[in-house]
Amino acid sequence: MIKFSDLNLDKKVLKAVEETGYETPTPIQAGAIPPALEGRDVLGIAQTGTGKTASFTLPMITALKRGRARARMPRSLVLAPTRELAAQVAENFDAYAKYTKLTKALLIGGVSFKEQDKLIDRGVDVLIATPGRLLDHFERGKLILSDVKIMVVDEADRMLDMGFIPDIERIFGLTPFTRQTLFFSATMAPEIERITNTFLSNPAKIEVARAATTSENIKQGVVMFKGGAKNAAEKQKLLRDLIASEGDECRNGIIFCNRKIDVDAVAKSMTKAGLDASPIHGDLDQSHRMRTLDGFRDGTLRFLVASDVAARGLDIPNVSHVFNYDVPSHAEDYVHRIGRTGRAGKKGTTIMICTPRDEKNFDDIERLVEMKIPRMDVHGVRADDAPKADPIDAKEAPKAEAPTADTTSEDKPKRTRSRGGRGRKKPDAPKQDDVTEPTTDTPVTDAPKTEAPKTEAPKTDEPKVENKPQRERSQRGGRNRGGRDNQQDRGAKIIGMGDDAPTFISKSFEERYES
Repeated sequence: MIKFSDLNLDKKVLKAVEETGYETPTPIQAGAIPPALEGRDVLGIAQTGTGKTASFTLPMITALKRGRARARMPRSLVLAPTRELAAQVAENFDAYAKYTKLTKALLIGGVSFKEQDKLIDRGVDVLIATPGRLLDHFERGKLILSDVKIMVVDEADRMLDMGFIPDIERIFGLTPFTRQTLFFSATMAPEIERITNTFLSNPAKIEVARAATTSENIKQGVVMFKGGAKNAAEKQKLLRDLIASEGDECRNGIIFCNRKIDVDAVAKSMTKAGLDASPIHGDLDQSHRMRTLDGFRDGTLRFLVASDVAARGLDIPNVSHVFNYDVPSHAEDYVHRIGRTGRAGKKGTTIMICTPRDEKNFDDIERLVEMKIPRMDVHGVRADDAPKADPIDAKEAPKAEAPTADTTSEDKPKRTRSRGGRGRKKPDAPKQDDVTEPTTDTPVTDAPKTEAPKTEAPKTDEPKVENKPQRERSQRGGRNRGGRDNQQDRGAKIIGMGDDAPTFISKSFEERYES
């Protein structure tokens, strides 16, 4: 059996490794460390939880033991897709390089540029960064990559999913052609294979497990939940019942959701139910995310509700369960999610909830892992309860609509009566009575229009005398405000124009009438 002492590592590195409690390397470490120490490019393909971080950190520390970094010119570069993974690599570097004088800098978002600039100005041997923040420093003129001797790309398939491939290609162009490249990934997508063919020179390929395989130490299961997207409360209850069904075996766990809004909702529902849970996703402050991870690592937090920000590369030991609240959109993400449990040869359990709209993605997962995931059921939990809510709602809907139809039909006649009684017709009480009594006689509503000028003629004799000067003024170009005289004289011409007709309209009608 190969031991770390057989891998030609530096003595100070071996001493640090022994203090961590490791004696024998994992298959990926045993295959990648020897060619890396020889200065060859390495292409490592292995599932998560197999010790890929140490497979490039240990040979890097050994290779950099001689030499000194200059200001703003790091000697090695490690690229990670997420802040958490970059911070984890930095922790491993501190643990393995504590007996050396090598320096490091961590460049991630959510941290002040000034503190990072101070470290870069002093000169660092190892620069650990996310692609976005690294390019930010470079564009600000604070970083020079022409002295990079070793470049590491960790979790390359995650880089592809997050859209970092253009940034990776640009960073490759900023580093020397003579650099040594260590490239690690859990899966080999065609785009990643293209990059390795372009930027790696005759790499030593180490594939310790078939790409996208799951560990045999992980017990898998799926619950087919018949509810839809509107049954969030029932789905959350199903999750809590699954946790309760595992009993004491569920010491802690990570619950993965596809959307950040679901992360917050699930964490809130679990907290209300008395389960110690906290959310973690990309929208949270970096300091808050680190405190949450630290609490989960040291056992003060039992459940971590996370988006895929915690799915890749995070080394969280002793995770007993992983619950997939949502079926991941990409089949490869399933491999990385469940890889948070069953690490370092330990047993783990993973349970997934699958809704009808997720069945296509679920079929992709089973094709990828080349196995049929066992179907599960929980005592007291019936997945068929959700559809029963739909017919109930359908029956209640017409009952609620029936009174609204009657009220609208009653309102329409009221609106027609109010329109007929507007304006000058309001004081005519007898006419309103006539309208209300014979509701079916339409001539009653027409009578006021034709009889109004004749019956009101004697009543408006006095206004005629008062309005004569106004009519004379209208003929001279003044404004006519009378209206009723003009309607009697020119009823056929002006009917429908209203009492307050503008002067230019009445004038035009007078000219046409005279002609």
